[in-house]
Amino acid sequence: MCLIMTFIAAIITTIIWCIAEKNKCANKSLLTLVFMYWAASLMWCVDGFTAIMEGESFFDISMADAILGAIIIASGAAAYGILSIIGKMRKTVNAQ
Repeated sequence: MCLIMTFIAAIITTIIWCIAEKNKCANKSLLTLVFMYWAASLMWCVDGFTAIMEGESFFDISMADAILGAIIIASGAAAYGILSIIGKMRKTVNAQ
């Protein structure tokens, strides 16, 4: 479930970033979020292949795994928020 959730989050943030880039309003924080979600998706893919080698299924569809996926997505969103705030603070300090 973590893989599915982070993969969907990666696709959505990539689409948002592409639209923002086309409109010339993308920032580095958003690109960082895109990379975080794609890295998490890659990590869960490796975890899935390791599970296959151990004789388990690729996808873990359990409530605990869904909660973990939600925590990963929320952590990425929180990191994006912090990076955005720091970026705005830097612009404000540099403008003075």
